[in-house]
Amino acid sequence: MSTTARFTLDPAFKIGEVNPRLFGSFVEHLGRCVYTGIFEPGHPSADEDGIRTDVLDLVRELGVTALRYPGGNFVSGYKWEDSVGPVEDRPRRLDLAWRSTETNRFGLSEYIAFLKKVGPQAEPMMALNLGTRGVAEALELQEYANHPAGTALSDLRAAHGDKDPFGIKLWCLGNEMDGPWQTGHKTATEYGRIAAETARAMRQIDPGVELVACGSSSQAMPTFAEWEATVLAETYDLVDYISLHAYYQPENGDIDSFLASAVDMESFIENVVATADHIGARLKSKKKINLSFDEWNVWYISEWHEIENSGARDWAEAPRLLEDNYSVLDAVVFGSLLIALLRHADRVTVACLAQLVNVIAPIMTEPGGPAWRQTTFFPFAQASKYGRGEVLDVRVDSPTYDTKKFGETDLLHATAVRAEDGSVTVFAVNRSRTESLPLEVALSGLDLTSVVEHSVLADADPDARNTLDAPERVAPHAAEGTALTDGTLTAVLEPLSWNMIRLG
Repeated sequence: MSTTARFTLDPAFKIGEVNPRLFGSFVEHLGRCVYTGIFEPGHPSADEDGIRTDVLDLVRELGVTALRYPGGNFVSGYKWEDSVGPVEDRPRRLDLAWRSTETNRFGLSEYIAFLKKVGPQAEPMMALNLGTRGVAEALELQEYANHPAGTALSDLRAAHGDKDPFGIKLWCLGNEMDGPWQTGHKTATEYGRIAAETARAMRQIDPGVELVACGSSSQAMPTFAEWEATVLAETYDLVDYISLHAYYQPENGDIDSFLASAVDMESFIENVVATADHIGARLKSKKKINLSFDEWNVWYISEWHEIENSGARDWAEAPRLLEDNYSVLDAVVFGSLLIALLRHADRVTVACLAQLVNVIAPIMTEPGGPAWRQTTFFPFAQASKYGRGEVLDVRVDSPTYDTKKFGETDLLHATAVRAEDGSVTVFAVNRSRTESLPLEVALSGLDLTSVVEHSVLADADPDARNTLDAPERVAPHAAEGTALTDGTLTAVLEPLSWNMIRLG
């Protein structure tokens, strides 16, 4: 078998246009994501609203778009009324999801103000509580947030200091309602009914809202696919998206299977598409349901379960929870997950990296101290900046390796995006832990003459990571020897590496 990986790029063969919402993220009232993450009054970098400007700079550099809020599991106990009005009047509440105390010092208005500071590319994606609440509360929140003026709730928003409506278009109809851990967990039939009722009512206020129905919390759920089919049978003509959530970690020290995590992610996407299209066919509908992959990441979830089951949590405010510190190995898997999303950009039109700051996040902070980039920051920032345009159909001919979980798997995982100006960016991962991977890409029908940049994230120590004490230990570096000659790109991908190759 050849030791070289190959594929061909041709603009005639494409997947689809990248929706900017593919580079979304997620802010939940969980641990230190909000408090001492994005919001820390009194911090040396804090602005007049208590937003950490050092974090704001990194969020802009990261390039996030749609920002899902306020949960997550948190939303299933959320009372939106607690999070508006004068801060000194807002109640403290028990958060059952994360066994913490929520102060509500940062709420709905602060979230919208934060998005405006991030920039025009940052769009609200609001989750509704369909766990302990229902249709009436969803409509009240929609009226408060979006109605211009002249009603009790829109005038209340103005009295709270927000004269202009928030203009929230994208709404999640609950969160992980298939999960027994969810406050107000429901069967697929129960959830499908309340999601349909809520969607129908919200469209009476605004026919143009975009709605996300809850899909399965992972492909491993015992109700997977049956859940999607039941929910969509109730909601197909009322919603725009079905959600997917997936987190990955090494299991029992099996690094080779962990490196192939995107095999699972791609099959999850394809199986949800097949299920959604089956329901569409059954209903004789011409409409296509798109996918909102609104939680995805590397997460060492088994470590969280050990803490969760220890009974050590005690209703603290903004405790240190889920603060995974990511290695180069994690960043390469993370980059491969990004590639999986781009490879399905025709149907995955929203995606949210969970989460933004401190909680399984690309950005870390210290209270009163610095903010820094985790290893996973770099693939996301590069993909968000250069992964805009049309995804080309990449079919690799690659050397393979054997994995316990997925069998024979390609060493190369890759995609390519063609920008409006005709330039092309290749994103590629070499899954081999020990060997470099020669790459040849034949260019057909593309007017490209030079390699603008070949950036690599790799390290002699796959466990290298950025920390408070060494915040710049890991960063991308330039590759050598990458060339474009006579319509063929040649490169050598370092072992265990994330690569971005820009062609002009």
